[in-house]
Amino acid sequence: MFFELGAPVPGDTIDGTGADDTIAVFIADRVVSHPKARSPTDEVYGDTGHAALRPVTCGGAYGNGARSYLDNVIVYASLADSRPAWR
Repeated sequence: MFFELGAPVPGDTIDGTGADDTIAVFIADRVVSHPKARSPTDEVYGDTGHAALRPVTCGGAYGNGARSYLDNVIVYASLADSRPAWR
């Protein structure tokens, strides 16, 4: 899943299944890339005031001696719907 994390565009949906088998449907609001050293920690992990999803993965250029990707790719998504898994 995370290999294609930078592929969503605003308006795409992301479904997640909860422990109670409820499906939560999130809408991607934006997808951004930030240098790891300047990743917006409060914006990603802080209180949003609403149900939100913030998957984060590595992206951008690889290397410069770091042996890792230099950026974080973040999808900002908001809850749009939820439904039983059987529907």
